[in-house]
Amino acid sequence: MKFKTLMLAFVLVSTASFAQKVKYAKEEIKKMEQYLFNEGFNMPSPKKTSTVILKDGSVHKGFCSKTDSKKGQIFQVSLKDSITKKTETFDADHIAEMYIYPSNAEKIAKVTKYMGNIRNYSTRKLTKTTNSDRIYFVNQTVSLKNKKDDKEFLMQVINPGFDDIISVYHDPRAKETGGVSFGYGPQLGGGVIKSFYVKKGDKVLWLHKDDFEENYDFLFGDNAEFMKKYPKNSVEWDYFSFLVNEYTSMSNG
Repeated sequence: MKFKTLMLAFVLVSTASFAQKVKYAKEEIKKMEQYLFNEGFNMPSPKKTSTVILKDGSVHKGFCSKTDSKKGQIFQVSLKDSITKKTETFDADHIAEMYIYPSNAEKIAKVTKYMGNIRNYSTRKLTKTTNSDRIYFVNQTVSLKNKKDDKEFLMQVINPGFDDIISVYHDPRAKETGGVSFGYGPQLGGGVIKSFYVKKGDKVLWLHKDDFEENYDFLFGDNAEFMKKYPKNSVEWDYFSFLVNEYTSMSNG
């Protein structure tokens, strides 16, 4: 009798879970596949003026002559004054914010990479790759890959404009999904970034695509309307930037 009761409960739960699955139209999927985050850059331009704002409120400007990183994350910045030619070095734990420009060499490399994957043509904007605007970095305490001791780094915010609830930071060591290429032709498929650093509330985590479902409720579970429209068994990691943007929009009313 107990076995039959357990089996019935299992069937009911399975049915409820199946009922939650949403089938999206092709137009909706195409929209969800759009990559809305900014391009992540790792190399600052030494020829354009960068701005460093310390925690004490003081503002420092100069050419970013050097950055020191750990696992790709910046923990120290050196600025060279354009007039005095003197160099100042700042530790990340003293910096609140930083604005720098990406190097031309890295932009060219990213354009080449963009053109080498057919999938990019329908999911990304080339203008974000060639962006001439300043890149925004913020001081953030993180555990690299959720394994290391917490430490302050300067991390690039890649969802400015919709980061008031969930902030997404560039992972310089992120890998991408593989695709297929024939000869010297463009790659077909792949090119989806596998990980980001994400902050919601006081929690910052390294979010890998393999852990997306596990963390779905933490990210979006406090919005019942969103969860009904985009249940986790109906969406994919490829939609992550869209989901963050949509969740923010729905949460802000």
